[in-house]
Amino acid sequence: MRCTKAAAALATLCAVCSLPVHADEVDGVPANTVRIGLYDVIYHASSTDISGPFTPPGLSTDIKDLSTLYIGYVRKLSSHWVTELALALPPLSDTVGAGPASVGSVPYNNQLIARVRWLAPTALVEYQFFDDSSSWRPYVGIGVNYTSFYDRRSTLAGDEASGGPTRISLTNSVGPAGTIGISWHPLQHWEVNGSYSAAMVNSTMTTDTAGVIRTAKIHFNPTPFILSVGYSF
Repeated sequence: MRCTKAAAALATLCAVCSLPVHADEVDGVPANTVRIGLYDVIYHASSTDISGPFTPPGLSTDIKDLSTLYIGYVRKLSSHWVTELALALPPLSDTVGAGPASVGSVPYNNQLIARVRWLAPTALVEYQFFDDSSSWRPYVGIGVNYTSFYDRRSTLAGDEASGGPTRISLTNSVGPAGTIGISWHPLQHWEVNGSYSAAMVNSTMTTDTAGVIRTAKIHFNPTPFILSVGYSF
């Protein structure tokens, strides 16, 4: 029920963000802004131990930080309120083993055991401080993040640690998100934007190695730093 309500909230925010885009103004200021820039993700990940048959205790996972391309659309609602739809070019995330140095004779700790891509749109409602005449506009926002995992692959090291070729699945995640940031408007139609965000992203990982099923719960807890340029129209 919680995921259904959160998904409905995300759909509502996305609908607001996707209002017909055309050249218009709010209080004499362009109402639409597109942004592009750097999306630098730092994970504060944690995981339960991997559980299942023939699984030594203490096996866990960790997620490597990454950078990718940020793309955003901002719709101005009033002089202080905007909505933002934030996207990242789906990156290839590296998962490494965490725990004992080896599983039997197979190296495990800090070994690259899996790779996965994710698509994670975040819809936000933001309040901008100061007024439209100010060159600097600090802001805060809250919203909903949806993360879908795909292209999930176990590496050779992961297969060896699991005991053979392994398939991986990860459940999708819906959770709250928040952001703080500041935008600089040197010209009427151009801006430079910097922000720090956080989202609650949780997933259950299931692996299948020749019918041997293992599971773990992963809390990704990403905190993206975004630096972008935007054009308003």
